[in-house]
Amino acid sequence: MKFKKMAALAACGALAASLALFGCSSGQSSEQQGGSEPAAEEASYSLINEGKLTIATSPDFPPFENLEGEEYVGFDIDLGKAIAEQLGLEAEFTTIQFDGIVPAIQAGGQADVGISGITVDPERAESVDFTDPYYIADQSVAVMKGGDVTADNAAEALNAEGVIIAVQSGTTGETFAQENFPNATVQPYGNATDCFAAMQAGQANAVCMDMAVVDQMVSDAYTDAEVVLTEATGEEYAVAVSKDNAGLTEAINEAIKALEEDGTIEALTAQWLG
Repeated sequence: MKFKKMAALAACGALAASLALFGCSSGQSSEQQGGSEPAAEEASYSLINEGKLTIATSPDFPPFENLEGEEYVGFDIDLGKAIAEQLGLEAEFTTIQFDGIVPAIQAGGQADVGISGITVDPERAESVDFTDPYYIADQSVAVMKGGDVTADNAAEALNAEGVIIAVQSGTTGETFAQENFPNATVQPYGNATDCFAAMQAGQANAVCMDMAVVDQMVSDAYTDAEVVLTEATGEEYAVAVSKDNAGLTEAINEAIKALEEDGTIEALTAQWLG
């Protein structure tokens, strides 16, 4: 199911009894032949680069987004490509640190949308619009094996003065740690790898972030760490879109619906998230 963009039609001046019509956005216009009115009014939207959906992502959050060499890979990456295809566009990715994605979408000029494990929350919704959710996430805490914090005492042991919990700046993992471990020091880092590296180096006692990311890090890169706490927070990941581009939000919602109905999102979930 393909979704077309309806460009707004405007008069281009009085040119000797004829009107020149042009698209204000990068979309295509849908008109009937013989001078009749368009069959239906469709959503219009603008794009930074014609024919491309420019997607901001922070590619250090596997299995959602990561870099393998210079290639973007992960669940969100494949989802972004599938959404772009539904819109008849080419997906183009640009790297922005996670806590800068929402401000970048709000300001405009760098990306059309943000797809980067972004949880819908009221504060972010003041700055950008969100599409319908495409994934439900939970939070986990990991520590180095053999330490004082275990699965049996994690809730109490982590909430103590002197404990340092590494989190990715601007994420709901940071908020979760602040709310649940108020006596600990919550230390933000720019990305997931820096959080785990700090813990491994003894600069932090624990890492708190998305459960799927913690599981991936522990199983692949940091096998000397272990998960000691998991909380079902039921966070909704969605695509962030500028409030000035409501037509794009509408079009992406239609794309997500189609990808749910044809099994694409289910297949990507099984591929990347087990």
